[in-house]
Amino acid sequence: MKSVSAEQSVERIENGHKKKRNRPQKHIRRSKHSSVPVEDTLVESSDGRNISRSKEKDYTSPSKQQRSDHSIALGAMRASNVAFNSMPPIHFEGLAETSYPGGPASPLLPSPEVSKELLSKSCPDPRACQQSPRTDGDLFHQTEGSSQRKIFSSHWSLDAVKEALEKGEAFKALFRVNAHNRNEAYCKIDGVPTDILINGNVGQNRAVEGDIVVIKLDPLSLWPKMKGFVTESVAKPKVMNSSPEKDDKNARQKKADDVVEDFKDGFSINESSVIRQGGKNCVSHTSTPLRDSYLGSSTVQKGNGSAVEKLCGILSSFPHKRPTGQVVAVVEKSLLRDSIVGLLDVKGWSHYKEGDATRCKSPMSLSDDEYVQLMPADPRFPKLIVPFHVLPESIRERLENIDPTLEAELVAAHIVDWREGSPFPVAQITHLFGRGSELEPQIKAILYQNLVCDSDFSASSLISLPHVPWEVPEEEVQRRKDLRDLCVLTIDPLTATDLDDALSVQSLPGGFFRVGVHIADVSYFVLPETSLDIEAQFRSTSVYMLQRKIPMLPPLLSESVGSLNPGADKLAFSIFWDLNREGDVIDRWIGRTVIRSCCKLSYDHAQDIIDGKNDVAENGWPAVHGSFEWSDVFRSVKQLSEISTTLRQKRFRNGALQLENSKPLFLFDEQGVPYDFVTCSRKGSNFLVEEFMLLANMTAAEVISRAYPDSALLRRHPEPNTRKLKEFEGFCSKHGMDLDISSSGQLQESLEKITGNLKYDSVFVDILNNYAIKPMQLASYFCTGNLKDSVAEWGHYALAVPLYTHFTSPLRRYPDIVVHRAIAAALEAEELYSELKQTSIDEVRSCFTGILFNKDAAESMEGKEALSAAALKHGVPSTEILSDVAAYCNDRKLASRKVRDACDKLYTWFVLKKKEVFPCEARVMNLGSRFMTVYISKLGIERRIYYDQIEGLCADWLEATSTLILDKLYFKRGGRGYMKSLNEVAYVVSPCDLCVAKCSALSVHDTESSEAVTKDGVAPAVFPLTVQLFSTIPVVLHAVGGDDGQLDIGTRLYMSSYHI
Repeated sequence: MKSVSAEQSVERIENGHKKKRNRPQKHIRRSKHSSVPVEDTLVESSDGRNISRSKEKDYTSPSKQQRSDHSIALGAMRASNVAFNSMPPIHFEGLAETSYPGGPASPLLPSPEVSKELLSKSCPDPRACQQSPRTDGDLFHQTEGSSQRKIFSSHWSLDAVKEALEKGEAFKALFRVNAHNRNEAYCKIDGVPTDILINGNVGQNRAVEGDIVVIKLDPLSLWPKMKGFVTESVAKPKVMNSSPEKDDKNARQKKADDVVEDFKDGFSINESSVIRQGGKNCVSHTSTPLRDSYLGSSTVQKGNGSAVEKLCGILSSFPHKRPTGQVVAVVEKSLLRDSIVGLLDVKGWSHYKEGDATRCKSPMSLSDDEYVQLMPADPRFPKLIVPFHVLPESIRERLENIDPTLEAELVAAHIVDWREGSPFPVAQITHLFGRGSELEPQIKAILYQNLVCDSDFSASSLISLPHVPWEVPEEEVQRRKDLRDLCVLTIDPLTATDLDDALSVQSLPGGFFRVGVHIADVSYFVLPETSLDIEAQFRSTSVYMLQRKIPMLPPLLSESVGSLNPGADKLAFSIFWDLNREGDVIDRWIGRTVIRSCCKLSYDHAQDIIDGKNDVAENGWPAVHGSFEWSDVFRSVKQLSEISTTLRQKRFRNGALQLENSKPLFLFDEQGVPYDFVTCSRKGSNFLVEEFMLLANMTAAEVISRAYPDSALLRRHPEPNTRKLKEFEGFCSKHGMDLDISSSGQLQESLEKITGNLKYDSVFVDILNNYAIKPMQLASYFCTGNLKDSVAEWGHYALAVPLYTHFTSPLRRYPDIVVHRAIAAALEAEELYSELKQTSIDEVRSCFTGILFNKDAAESMEGKEALSAAALKHGVPSTEILSDVAAYCNDRKLASRKVRDACDKLYTWFVLKKKEVFPCEARVMNLGSRFMTVYISKLGIERRIYYDQIEGLCADWLEATSTLILDKLYFKRGGRGYMKSLNEVAYVVSPCDLCVAKCSALSVHDTESSEAVTKDGVAPAVFPLTVQLFSTIPVVLHAVGGDDGQLDIGTRLYMSSYHI
């Protein structure tokens, strides 16, 4: 297995900076018994229920026929057939209920039956909820007291959406929500460099994170000013003096008066043709979904070209304007709607029941028009309301008994409906995981939330696996190149069990080297359209959680038969390059081989060899197999290190970009619970492996894109967000740093110059890297046939190469298996072509896979016939199928990264919970009148500290000098308004306690330094505290939430004062 850390530099740049920091907005006041913001109080009172009571029940459940039609329609959506079936079945009273059965699947996509079998246990041992009786007629009632008027606009009809998209009057986009402020959402339109801001609940119109929506842009006159990079505007909240309904009404009135004429023609919606039609034919929960296949994304995009170009022209003319818009339809509902994890607001319900008791109602009675709120752990999602009559019986009983432990239970729910008159979506609980303060329930919830399959492999998929002990068949040896006498070795993490890749090197006459990369030939075992192939594609990627791995392939294959374990004959795909001393590729060969690794080295072993530490006895080196000796291994590693250094230097000269920061390494106890962390960084041996893997991936991309230009699976990384990159440039210029953003190479070169001057300030270097990563966009898989007319968009920005794919990790990534099949087809086509031309294979060898591609041969009648026949034999998918596979693999890869990040945060939370408080130093990254953003280098994370409206604290913001002065108040403020306590923003200790701690420490350890005075050597600051940008301040970290809320890492100032 190639190390995950060996890819972190590329992955980090590809993914951009997407970490979420959860914190409620402080300018939104909250009531005593509820977390409902002020803007929602028009429809909800402070006790969590609605103001006016309505006996009429408006939430009617769809009929069985409607639900069936809706399920069939959803199942037919492109790139979603597998994903919809990735939700675990809901178990109530022993019955499995699936909301959306999938539609007909393509050969590479699992069928609904297979998906049900695969996911029958995908949520590991959840406590099944017992469902209460349901009624078909009135499943969900109008929540008590909700207004009879509409809160949201009706969604446009299918015909209206199609017409608007074709005319360029509306745009389809992915809906994303700001984790800091759910009232702000953003939509990315293809071809438009700036995201569209969707502000307020009314404008978002019931869309949730991950939905594919259709948006209508607001007139130019309503676009707000773009926020600066590090300005006061970042820190100031938007003042909401009016309700969302009034704001929306005012905005609509302004549109009629202030539309720019040129803009109006391009983007304003024709009221008579669209809005009226949308009002009559709104898209309800039970109506036919606006399917991607019906809309025809590719044709719509082409028809939208002039509108996109006009929008880009307006944005370039008004670079300081932030485009805004409104959601008018949800065309594809996010799968995340079905896996929302959170905690029930039991306290809010109990407060309400106490109020009922004072009104002569029995607090124990649960009527059908009552509900309990569910508070999602992910702040991007709205609160959910769960009617009592659809609660699982076990939860109803615990509510009736006022069980205080229920509020600490992590639950999962799916959104059932969200009507125009309801402020919140109606949901139904599907699973209980356990207490939120325990590790295993949290991990189960993370997997469930990201739709990760954790079930055992199906029996049908295991049938095709070879029996062990397994040996390479002799006939297969005859068909391949035998490399068992070559010194081949693997370099992986010490605990790795799935070994994907191996390396070899040979010295050639004239100072040349022949370097070989050998990748496990998984496609030999995973044949197209078999049960094993369907399950591998369904899982798409292995998921790593430090102490645990969820494999893509059965362990028998990924850790034994297919893994390149030392001392055993293994099947491989091998690529050899003949390199000169400058790192130029003179020639290459690709083919299927049989290898026998002589040694399994860890990264530490390889680094010791590079550093000249060759004492095998003392360092516990692994065994060397075959006829080779340690001298052969030492020579190979040192030569590979020298060559990789040359390749790396050449790659950066050609414009590659690398941004990375140090990461914490967690230490686990025997029970698998993290108890501490240490800072770690990548070693030279990591870079050694990485260079050759990158070269192999680039070579594979070149081969398959030439042989199969319409059906090659590549990986592209678009250029950074222009606005954010310019903001970073302005930030550097403001602070006297010269940054060139004209290309990835120039960006890398200027960053190296800046960091070279800051080599003694590693923390500031990390901060710069964090800023540089934020403009980066996500890399993604794509089918070349979809971008045949846009070859310039195939490139990889961070690597600065025109072609790139994934080839080197087929044991843990399904796209690599697809690429292997395409390469196998190209190799087969060379043999078929020689037969059709009636020439020897030596004359046409490497005509499709060599360094010089024979275009005439590929375009000849014989060449086309050979390539087509080979593609059919090896299962090279068509453009349409491969597009779906690419989209699904993108989704699963992103989910895997989210699981990894969530687990890192979870482990950090457990360490901090054990430590109670963890003092450390932080660097101020952003500063304003309300909050500061700090970077904690020990954990490599950013956190915010809010200091507005704090009782006992005075915060003076000096705009002219961008300076903050925090001082302690020794009197209580007057006036009305909610004020937070000082201990929410500062951890204050007494100097007397520090002196006692010092004396105690010196009495036991007289030789200890004065650092014994403080925790972990970090001294607290004193009031008044003066803070400027990039100041170093002491902070303490602590665990937040668990049993009483979502997990988070709290950050407070570490202060010392005699007055506590």
